[in-house]
Amino acid sequence: MKLTNSQEEYLRTIYLLEKSNKKVRVTDIALKLDITKPSVNKAINLLKDIGLIHYETYRNISLSKEGEKYAIEVIKKQDIVTMFLVEILGIKREQAEIEAIAMKHAISEKTTQKLNQYITQIMNLGDLTCGYDENNEKCRKCIKIKAKNRMKEEE
Repeated sequence: MKLTNSQEEYLRTIYLLEKSNKKVRVTDIALKLDITKPSVNKAINLLKDIGLIHYETYRNISLSKEGEKYAIEVIKKQDIVTMFLVEILGIKREQAEIEAIAMKHAISEKTTQKLNQYITQIMNLGDLTCGYDENNEKCRKCIKIKAKNRMKEEE
């Protein structure tokens, strides 16, 4: 199923709010995305209808297992694009994050995988002995630090 950019952003926002607050309400999403509550209500009802979230009127919103998978993929794609822009192209993080938000919607899954492979190759992740797992948030933070140190050593 192909989601719209807007639907992906809702899933991403719900996921991030769940991880920080545990309870997600329409108001929380509206504030985070800087949009109206009626717009949020319309969107979450659509996401509920396609089985990506659990929601009852005036109750908390939560992602279904399928919705969580989509949200994680959206976040992963944004992380990969951000890492490429910052670590490979040397763009400042703030600007890279803004651009990655837009770019993640424009590139295919195949392109995302190729970017990830390129980053992995350039950063020389093959010699890591820590059991690096690109899906683990702790590993992604660790590799960013290692990559920065390697690049400084090469200068």
